[in-house]
Amino acid sequence: MDKNVPPIQVLELHKYFGDLEVLRGIDFQINTGEVVCVIGPSGSGKSTLLRCVNLLEWPTSGKVLIEGIDMTDPETEIDEVRSRIGMVFQQFNLFPHLTVLSNLTIAQRKVLGRSEEEANDKARKMLDRVGMLDKVDEYPINLSGGQMQRVAIARSLSMDPDMMLFDEPTSALDPELVGEVLDVMRSLAQEGMTMMVVTHEIGFARQVGDRVVFMDEGIVQEDGPPDEVLLNPQNERTKKFLEAVLQQ
Repeated sequence: MDKNVPPIQVLELHKYFGDLEVLRGIDFQINTGEVVCVIGPSGSGKSTLLRCVNLLEWPTSGKVLIEGIDMTDPETEIDEVRSRIGMVFQQFNLFPHLTVLSNLTIAQRKVLGRSEEEANDKARKMLDRVGMLDKVDEYPINLSGGQMQRVAIARSLSMDPDMMLFDEPTSALDPELVGEVLDVMRSLAQEGMTMMVVTHEIGFARQVGDRVVFMDEGIVQEDGPPDEVLLNPQNERTKKFLEAVLQQ
């Protein structure tokens, strides 16, 4: 990966669902090793933007460049480029019929072509990294939400991604389980992982983010260092959103 090429670039991105324009000309980029937290009210377009980055949603117009490769170009091998992107969803998306270990090895073997021994070794290392090695033989049904999300993060890491996308990774968790997931994400940030995080966790965005992007009505209303956006917002819409959130 060329360190001079931004891992993620979004250029004049529009997305319609029927007549509803959800993204209205988004321009932004994420640089290598940067943690960008995207905040905003429900329906602001932030999760749609994240899903457009790895083409889980296809943009209506505009471009998404991953490490300089145009994902919207019909000639692009999307699966090959997508293999460089780790994705962590709100609802974990673990296979219920597979053990924790098998959840981590199946894609390594089918997509990356690793041997069983290689895949198992990588899986154990990543589970250890997120504090879940002792659950290697468990099934997802026997895990808490926080544990399942840590397994989901380990599964993404086992594919050796260049960057990680997180779509509200703590919003489905009980409040007391949020911290264990944020701790794992915090450690990834400290290790220099490029991360785009859609989140409601304002404290996490301030502590860990290099930048905070505030979205509303399908556009980026404000983009800057966490303390500037969260403590001294310039946009009236940002001010109202933060006042409402911080009063909760």
